Amino acid sequence: MSDRIVGIVQARMGSSRLPGKVLRPLAGRSVLGRVVRAAQDSGVLADLVVATSTDGSDDAVVAECDRLGVAWHRGPVDDVLTRFVGALDAYPADAVMRFTADCPLLDPEIVALVAGVYRGASGLDYVSTSIARTLPRGLDVEIIRADALRAVDRLATAHHRVHVTSYAYRHPELFRVLGVTLTPDRSALRLTLDTEPDWQLVRAVVEQFGDVSVPLAKLADWLDGQPQLRALNADVRQKRLEES
Repeated sequence: MSDRIVGIVQARMGSSRLPGKVLRPLAGRSVLGRVVRAAQDSGVLADLVVATSTDGSDDAVVAECDRLGVAWHRGPVDDVLTRFVGALDAYPADAVMRFTADCPLLDPEIVALVAGVYRGASGLDYVSTSIARTLPRGLDVEIIRADALRAVDRLATAHHRVHVTSYAYRHPELFRVLGVTLTPDRSALRLTLDTEPDWQLVRAVVEQFGDVSVPLAKLADWLDGQPQLRALNADVRQKRLEES
């Protein structure tokens, strides 16, 4: 397989708005377990590793990784970029696909599509679905060339070290960046897990569909008929890039 891709899932128990969210149970599987399964089911990853922190609270994340049979790497709590580079050192690859553990509705088909775009266009440093967002928040996929990630590690400071890839897409004069947009525009949907209203919506989705990864089109069609559900977290404000 050309362009060996390692998936790195950032996960930790600390969360200002919903502590412990990554290990909450959904249909008998943890939130982290759902993210891991969706990433693996994409069929595009040579390796998958969970990047968690050295904080004692994240011993629980390591225990869950061991239970899932998934590799893990521990690094600084706030310097997530250092965590990613450490994981890449341990599991070398040509490119890194970045996942966050608070996206239990991740769609393997979209993961595979973005990997295909990256592999099909030579010379790219970074590909993401969130540059011009049409996907719901919680289904975004991004991939960064390993050498570009190491360059970002040398250059990035402050909040860019928390958000891992942000220095790359904020400096397109230095990196070859490509945005992937999928139609129709479903960016009004919020399917990530950051607050209690998010949890209520995600839990309702899982109660409807069960312990499976649901293709976005199918999920969006169902939510079209559930205005009360969509309203649950419609007013949740996403933190700005500069906010940790």
